[in-house]
Amino acid sequence: MEVIDTKLEGVKVIYPAVFHDERGYFFESYQKEKWHLDVDFVQDNEAFSTKGILRGLHYQLPSLYTE
Repeated sequence: MEVIDTKLEGVKVIYPAVFHDERGYFFESYQKEKWHLDVDFVQDNEAFSTKGILRGLHYQLPSLYTE
């Protein structure tokens, strides 16, 4: 991600890291831990898939093993 200051105080231009491959692209447009904004908004992502590509949501159960 690249953040550029502008001539306007407090205004920035943000260029996110966009990850491309043959299926399309993905980028994270917001993450609470990175931006530290005073809002109740956790994370936002965008993905684009080319024709014929099926994407799914990922979920991980807590580990059954303890150390």
